[in-house]
Amino acid sequence: MFLGSRSRLRTAVIAAAAGAGVLTAATPAAAAPAAGTRAYLVITAPGATAGAATAVGGNGGTVWTSYDAIGVIVAHSGAADFATKMRAISGVQKVGATRTTDVPAEAANPPIPPSPTQITPATGEPARADMTQIGADQAWAVNQGSSSVTVGVLDTGVDDQHADLKPNFDTANSASCAYGKLDTRAGSWRDTGSHGTHVAGTIAAAKNGRGMVGVAPGVKIASVRIAEKPSGLFFPENTICAMVFSGDRGFEVTNNSYYTDPWLFNCPDNADQDAILEGVKRAVAYAEGKGVLNVAAAGNENYNLANKTRDASSPNDSTPVQRTVTNACLSVPTEVAGVVSVASITSANGKSTFSNYGTDKIHIAAPGNDVYSTIPGGRYDSLQGTSMASPHVAGVAALLKSTNPTATPAQLRTLLATQADDLSCSDSRCSGTTAKNNFFGEGRVDALAAVGGTPPGTSFENTDDVSIPDAGAAVTSPITVSGVTGNAPATLKVDVNIVHTYRGDLVIDLIAPDGTAYRLKASSNDGADNIVATYTVNASSEVANGTWKLQVKDVAAQDVGYINSWKLTF
Repeated sequence: MFLGSRSRLRTAVIAAAAGAGVLTAATPAAAAPAAGTRAYLVITAPGATAGAATAVGGNGGTVWTSYDAIGVIVAHSGAADFATKMRAISGVQKVGATRTTDVPAEAANPPIPPSPTQITPATGEPARADMTQIGADQAWAVNQGSSSVTVGVLDTGVDDQHADLKPNFDTANSASCAYGKLDTRAGSWRDTGSHGTHVAGTIAAAKNGRGMVGVAPGVKIASVRIAEKPSGLFFPENTICAMVFSGDRGFEVTNNSYYTDPWLFNCPDNADQDAILEGVKRAVAYAEGKGVLNVAAAGNENYNLANKTRDASSPNDSTPVQRTVTNACLSVPTEVAGVVSVASITSANGKSTFSNYGTDKIHIAAPGNDVYSTIPGGRYDSLQGTSMASPHVAGVAALLKSTNPTATPAQLRTLLATQADDLSCSDSRCSGTTAKNNFFGEGRVDALAAVGGTPPGTSFENTDDVSIPDAGAAVTSPITVSGVTGNAPATLKVDVNIVHTYRGDLVIDLIAPDGTAYRLKASSNDGADNIVATYTVNASSEVANGTWKLQVKDVAAQDVGYINSWKLTF
């Protein structure tokens, strides 16, 4: 189930050597599955699926697809005793049904989602609170991300023709894993709703003067559709397929704004759910082993994931029943080892009312309320949910990978944590410290830090006195700026402290390293003493590092003074 809003309604919303387990493009079956056909995961030791695959056929099933490298077979069977018989086969470790309803007819011949009619987005990219909140708008002046970095959007699909997504969309590495088998036919990756397109825009909508800008507008987006239609659900075999594909295609980051249906929590004391846990864990580990950092939404139940007691929402593909759960039961993929779990925060840096939380469950937080992003057909909309928070973190992870191309997933996780901005607890349920707590984990994700940008408020000052000759030549006081990546900001602050007996005589300019002059003050009839003022300069076209100068000229006779000090604040 995707995690795009508080509502849980469905409408809310390897290549290897032979025998090692190969992902191949789906070939539609000749006939729809018979009534009563269910999907199963059959788990063996990695590299040892051959015997189990033979046994599947001998016990009333068919092999739908297989991942020998991780020891996972996806089987279909209409036999009521299929799982029981397969659990008795030598070499089979676990077997579990992945759904409580039949495999849909669409699995036999998945339709290609249509490409929607496009409208041209309006000119302009309005400022957005979420991007300012994480420093992305400042990061763009430093590094917009590398086109060699690809973020896989594992979701409902992506509208690859949207004007804000098309420039960054990677068709060659997009596919569908809906119905549990890889389908690389052109267009199979398209959106069957709007959720995945919205997520994709937050990650990497192009900086093209239209619509909006994503966190990392220079990176590539690949779509791996895992939501089925008409159910809109994300079943375990779909997640496994997508994770393996992501690893084999060399994605640097994946975003997972969903939980794996039909169980909100998968419990190891249930044979079916235990197989789901094992299969998804192996697929996630496989992807990470290939260099993929997996990022996931924490969920929208306002649930303490570190204190699980009840679940009344599962299974969501048939009739939910209330059941007792424990902390051994996990929501996947967000609670799988290695996955970065993302909570949602408001524009005021408080926990979003819907966001899940939990000590050592939440790794980091990002904006998830009223997030404006792309939807199919060249359009835009505002949505909320941890689904909207997670792609902010995936985008920052892509910026980190762009600036640290050799970083491993573990190193990227560490960088996300150490660079995060601390957020203090905001109500009585919040526990921990400002540095790390159960609401926000390590804190709010920081895009500017990810690209090595200078934190807002970094200052450089010159306190040396410089005499200003009466009606004489202009004098300058220098400040050398270093260690600031990229250009100066559009709100460069210039603090000036000048002692003078008739300040109207003075003309003051800021001189950029390239010699460009920015007038701060003209002469006037102001006869008061001294200048103690702060000026704001749009210096975004100037490289920050270099020698800046405050230039002062006294244009009239009889009064004298000196530059006492001045300061630049980036």
